[in-house]
Amino acid sequence: MSPEGCGNESVEKDQEGVTGCMQFHEQFGLTPIINACGKMTRLANARALPEVTRLAAESLGHFFYADELQQLASERIARFSGAEAGCVTACTAAGITLSVAAAMTGTDIAKVFQLPDTRGMRREVVLQKGHAVNFGAPITQMIRLAGAEVREVGSVNGTRVEPFTQAITEETAAVVFVVSHHTAQYGCLPLSEVVRIARARGVPVIVDAAAQSFNLRHILQSGADLVICSGHKYLSGTVSGLVCGRRELIEAVVLQNQGIGRPMKVGKEGIFGLIAALEARERLDVDAFYEGVRTKVQRVCDALATYIGVRTELTEDPNGNPFCRARVWVDPQAAGLDAGAVVTAAASRRPAIILRAHHAEEGYFDVDVVELTDEELHIVVQALCSILAATPGEKAAWQGGAPTRPRMQWLGDVAG
Repeated sequence: MSPEGCGNESVEKDQEGVTGCMQFHEQFGLTPIINACGKMTRLANARALPEVTRLAAESLGHFFYADELQQLASERIARFSGAEAGCVTACTAAGITLSVAAAMTGTDIAKVFQLPDTRGMRREVVLQKGHAVNFGAPITQMIRLAGAEVREVGSVNGTRVEPFTQAITEETAAVVFVVSHHTAQYGCLPLSEVVRIARARGVPVIVDAAAQSFNLRHILQSGADLVICSGHKYLSGTVSGLVCGRRELIEAVVLQNQGIGRPMKVGKEGIFGLIAALEARERLDVDAFYEGVRTKVQRVCDALATYIGVRTELTEDPNGNPFCRARVWVDPQAAGLDAGAVVTAAASRRPAIILRAHHAEEGYFDVDVVELTDEELHIVVQALCSILAATPGEKAAWQGGAPTRPRMQWLGDVAG
């Protein structure tokens, strides 16, 4: 018997809400997608809010002084974040590069013109090894694009105060700290400690907080000098990066638009899109938002929990943001397929259902519901129920071989 949420409603009826989406994709020969993965660049970022779309579209028909646009953005960002000032970049990755450049040049226009040649400048950037992540590109490369040299400290699962302090020298331009699910989640020095050490040495701290718009004020209150956040991810704006912090450093970031920042410049639609997104966030009832997400997550957990070999749980965001996800553990011996096969089967449907599969090799996947409409949520739940209830033959086809227990994935293919 099907669990609640996986009844006999027709697939055609469930897909009425995504018909327009599929027609748009088919017009250009693209794969229609239901995003149960989250705010991912590889899925073309987030859905922009209607008010963002309206203001960004209207801005495209007008001309502006670029400096006035950045000043307007600075005022709105400062109001939103509590920072002294702010600016808009093409994206978070551009914000990282330009913030590092700003730490090296200050507002010296001759140095701005000199980059990426860093002769005569402080050029080292200290980074905990557990923060040397790849978010779609290596963060170390984003730092090196400015002409800086990365000095990694510690190990992938631990950094001690003494070697971190020793790594900050007369050649250090900045310290970069990363807030992300990609980083090592234990053993690294916390932001407050990093700020304390760097401040004692007179070195600015730059924080990559791409998905942390809900936590922006808390991060700034740590004493960080520059904080970079995505304008599209959880703000649901147009593609852009928000940089906020100390006024003189923000001025230096903006000045990079006359140098290496020129090929990273943001358009007027990006700036107005961010402004509209900030205004929408200021109006958001965060508690109601969280409860709405939690209700959707519970629906997924309840629908899948009755299948043999499947265990579900509600997991909070590891960085303390006000949303949660449905975690689905799959025992391959009992279920007849492993977590990776479920992910593969979901992605092979039409529209393709993209699950959050970062840890599929460890035996689980997550269902991120933040981007799902009610209609899409129903389709996702129904699809997962269908996959888990499939015949052994169908499961074997998705599996591509006998399912193995996830704890040995690290071993790889070994002849024996």
